[in-house]
Amino acid sequence: MHDHHILSSTLCSLHSMLLSDTTTSTLRAEPVFLMSFSILLVSTGPQLQHTMASVFKPSFSWMSRRGRHSMGNNRMSTLPSENNPEDANNRSFWMPGNYQRTVKRTEDSFQACNDIVACFQERARVERQYAQQLSEWSNKWKPVVDSSPLYGSLLKAWQCFLSSADRLASLHASICRSLVSEDGDRVRTWQKDTFHKKLFGGFKESHDIETGFIRAQKPWAKRLKKLDKVRSAYHKVSRKEQAARERDAHAQGNPDVAIDKQKKIQEERELAQQEADKVRARYEKVLEEVNRYAPRYMEEMESIFDQSQDEERKRIVFLKQAFLSIHKHLDITNNESVRAVYDELHNTLMAIDEHEDLRWWKNTHGPGMPTDWPHFQEWTPEKKTKKGKKVVEKKGTIERTVMIGGVKVRALYDYVGQETDELSFKAGEEFLKIEDEDDQGWCRGMKDDGWEGLYPANYVEVV
Repeated sequence: MHDHHILSSTLCSLHSMLLSDTTTSTLRAEPVFLMSFSILLVSTGPQLQHTMASVFKPSFSWMSRRGRHSMGNNRMSTLPSENNPEDANNRSFWMPGNYQRTVKRTEDSFQACNDIVACFQERARVERQYAQQLSEWSNKWKPVVDSSPLYGSLLKAWQCFLSSADRLASLHASICRSLVSEDGDRVRTWQKDTFHKKLFGGFKESHDIETGFIRAQKPWAKRLKKLDKVRSAYHKVSRKEQAARERDAHAQGNPDVAIDKQKKIQEERELAQQEADKVRARYEKVLEEVNRYAPRYMEEMESIFDQSQDEERKRIVFLKQAFLSIHKHLDITNNESVRAVYDELHNTLMAIDEHEDLRWWKNTHGPGMPTDWPHFQEWTPEKKTKKGKKVVEKKGTIERTVMIGGVKVRALYDYVGQETDELSFKAGEEFLKIEDEDDQGWCRGMKDDGWEGLYPANYVEVV
């Protein structure tokens, strides 16, 4: 009796350990412990099995299995919990109806595809809006920048920010198109080919898996129900036997109880014990049948489960590739076009040359400007001096050599005409010089569009 109490206490402690989440995860990693515990239970005989039934509620069925059905896996138990419906064993895959999570996984995968498409369609809208905002920003500031007081390489750098924004806007617009027309359509097409809806709701794939589980679990559930019934009967007669034993122990040797009464109580105890032994034998027989059928049940259930795993594996592989494609489109850090935009912008910024800009300002607006210093000039009716700077043709013969066909020249600096008869040009622009330099340092040129005008001779070079 003392040993029985010790084993009962030990089993209670182990039962508490098994129900804790931390211990459960540890035991899964310690098959040696599980095997030792299994051997302990199997080797203790009927008396401890009776103790197990009263302590564990539900009982655990420990059996030797081959291969993946080894006892060390501890993947199933045979009876549902009587007092705690949320018992970890009750949530086990092996218990009746608990395959529904695996069946629902198929429907959840279909919904996940919808969510993925919706998610990245929204991201595509973000890309499109960003592209539009970049374009609007660039268009808004172009006239401001072009008319700004900045000049030279500094002005070019500012303008490069705007041109870079235009190119980036085109890139983000293409990302938007890729997310919708390429990635979104690919997921939709795969979803349509993978999930086949039934006429009255649900999917063929989940229906097939569920049908397989039901077929495999039906005989097992029937045996569990029978086992639960006989277990309840055994516990009931055990309680009666215990009560009869206590009455008999109280009556024996008690002078207040008549001999006939003591004899009758003793007979009741013996009858209760016989009934308990009879029901116990029936309980053990049904339990043996359940344990004998368990390997077949596990094999059939795992076969159906593996089919579901194969389908899920294909889904995971496809969605991985879909996510990688989306990543490729969104990862602008490795995009050659983006890199070229920022490289060009960086080079333009590094090309800002304060010395060249200051020299240009000096020659255009400072001491380097050509000027007509005061000197004695003979009056000639054929010429008219414009602001002490140059002479324009009014009538008669002018003192300037006219060049037949002209000579191509290239502008060294930017020049903005101050009067209507002057040419304006940008550094690097080419046009024709059609009249040589006069004594005031001015030449006459003609652009490709036919516009003629005067310009400072030292602002160009012959090509």
